[in-house]
Amino acid sequence: MTDPVVRTEDAVALAAAGGTTFLDVRWQLGRTDGFEQYLAGHVPGAAFVDLNTDLAAPVGDGSRGRHPLPDPELFAAAMRRAGVRHDRPVVVYDDVSGTSAARAWWLLEHHGHPDVRVLDGGWSAYVAAGGPMATGEEQPEEGDVVAGPGVLPVLDADGAARVARDGVLVDARAGERFRGETEPVDPVAGHVPGARSVPTAENLRDGRFAPLDALRATYQATGALEPGVEVGAYCGSGVTAAHDVLALRRLGVDAALYAGSWSEWVQDPARPVATGP
Repeated sequence: MTDPVVRTEDAVALAAAGGTTFLDVRWQLGRTDGFEQYLAGHVPGAAFVDLNTDLAAPVGDGSRGRHPLPDPELFAAAMRRAGVRHDRPVVVYDDVSGTSAARAWWLLEHHGHPDVRVLDGGWSAYVAAGGPMATGEEQPEEGDVVAGPGVLPVLDADGAARVARDGVLVDARAGERFRGETEPVDPVAGHVPGARSVPTAENLRDGRFAPLDALRATYQATGALEPGVEVGAYCGSGVTAAHDVLALRRLGVDAALYAGSWSEWVQDPARPVATGP
């Protein structure tokens, strides 16, 4: 199994050598300056990818959550504008330890790109390692990637309820949101009944992925590594949950993404809500 995470020093070498497409996915909840950060400095040749418009569909009536999966053809068109080619490896990065870039990784894999990896440690680690930099906006050559039919497992609300009941559904939000102690974004606090709390932060150590032994211990405690168990992941809007899916992939588990996540779940008042640990 090829590791879907690329080490910082290897990414620096790839950037210097050329031949790899880099995508800058600098997005963070509550901030809108990702493009400005990109203009100020990025991996040479990297195109900026807007999470809200390139990696998500318009919210509409909110019934599919705050970051619905994008239309496949519109997503593929955005990736072609960013220079993505089917026969060229892709490295995606952000400046929040991969928790945003994982969404781009997931979508590209879902639609059939054969070689996509997330830069461990993101932009800050790349700069600290002495990676080459560029400023301003890049104009990459048009790519040729097309959207496949979708190959990774995806859950809707009913599927999430089923996995929480019969398998392992992990909740990637912070523990206090899972327990219902606070909810800064969505109108209802709590979690899907039966879900297990695995905050995305537990995947990380000092801004990079935790060692595999530590990751394994985290997810083993939930039962997600047991043979034959169906596993899913969700968060607030289907973005950071992709990082839990990425972590599980590194452990040999193909977890399903509940793309609508909590922001979709609470749209229907008939759906049950649990609080506490």
